[in-house]
Amino acid sequence: MTRPNIIFIVADDLGYADLGCYGGRDAAFGPVSPVLDGLAANGLKLTQGYSNSPVCSPTRFGMITGRYQYRLRGAAEEPINSKSRGSTTLGLPTDHPTLPSLLKASGYQTALIGKWHLGYPPTFGPLRSGYDEFFGPMSGGVDYFTHCDSTGRHDLWFGEEDKQEEGYLTDILSKRAVDYVERMAKQEAPFFLSLHYTAPHWPWETRDDAAKAPSIKDNLFDLAGGNINVYRRMIHHMDEGIGWIMAALEKHGMADNTLVVFTSDNGGERFSDNWPLVGGKMDLTEGGIRVPWIAHWPAVIGKGGESTQLCMTMDWSATMLDAAGVAAHPDYPLDGVSLMPVLKDASKSFRRPLHWRMNHRGQEAMRDGDWKYLKVDGNEYLFNIPGDERERANLAKKEPERLAAMRADWQAWNATMPAIPEDATVSLGYSVKDMPQR
Repeated sequence: MTRPNIIFIVADDLGYADLGCYGGRDAAFGPVSPVLDGLAANGLKLTQGYSNSPVCSPTRFGMITGRYQYRLRGAAEEPINSKSRGSTTLGLPTDHPTLPSLLKASGYQTALIGKWHLGYPPTFGPLRSGYDEFFGPMSGGVDYFTHCDSTGRHDLWFGEEDKQEEGYLTDILSKRAVDYVERMAKQEAPFFLSLHYTAPHWPWETRDDAAKAPSIKDNLFDLAGGNINVYRRMIHHMDEGIGWIMAALEKHGMADNTLVVFTSDNGGERFSDNWPLVGGKMDLTEGGIRVPWIAHWPAVIGKGGESTQLCMTMDWSATMLDAAGVAAHPDYPLDGVSLMPVLKDASKSFRRPLHWRMNHRGQEAMRDGDWKYLKVDGNEYLFNIPGDERERANLAKKEPERLAAMRADWQAWNATMPAIPEDATVSLGYSVKDMPQR
């Protein structure tokens, strides 16, 4: 079989149960995510998949390198904010091998359409880290119509040039992705497309809310705006765009041998549905890191598969390299593990311990099999996740030996990572003054 095309679709701040196929309820207008639900029904859905971090840019470091993000200074920012524009340290080092650079070196055409959030030119940027093409915002969040970041600065780029373009950003990105597929259909080399939406990240704007943009330009967090109906419509717009892309693949006979992977960079935020999980963005409770994972590749993946395999973002980077027959750089071994055995047979599984840490609230976490070790604000917890997905029944006192073993495991892993720098920052967009605590 020829090497597959690969499309890596990443939503922004999407909750675990925001999609219908993960238990999400219909909106007033009907199903929220019919296209993604269809991809899951005709592919593989993973129910125990995690993000590398509960906040955006650290996950993106893990995603693009296939390695724990803690190895790189820029990923210590939670997250990188727009004040880092001009920094020569807060970004992805251009000499570090990446998923796109490794694929490019093996003959793939590569493109990023959508959010970068890994540092600003001239020191950093997608074209300097393996992508042949880039169109999208460099920062963490932009208005969907003015395309300005939280400082009011225009932040839509074509390559490394500022690009003025009219329209709703989610639709612009989807149409650009369709155009890319159409162009790639005319050449023989396989392609790797990173399609990183900003949806359903704030500000809370649907396709019909252009008139609202001027009123929130000075506070993109839109703290007094939004509701569940707007939020669901934002997801639906993204879902529609994914449908356009799948139609383009079908049109050119490319759908069968294209690996399409969909996920979120972290758990949901204000209006998301994480049921039955607790917490959200910035938290190492399940709601902050467990995310939807859908894989569709008809040539390899059977229909209707469901897996409880533990995995995290960087495992998908390893999987894509494996699918393409590309090895990691010997000086930068992957921390991610290929999921190809699971893609080929959803009944397969293997042990996969997962580790996290956060500067915010001194959080530590480890998932190994059914068990999870968690530390927040100095408090330790032990949960049996299949028996208590809401992490309400702390078994630390009932299972002291298991707690001690998992704590020691986490500490041993942490000792292999650089320490959190003293000047690393935590950027919170809002607090309990703006919204009651979860």
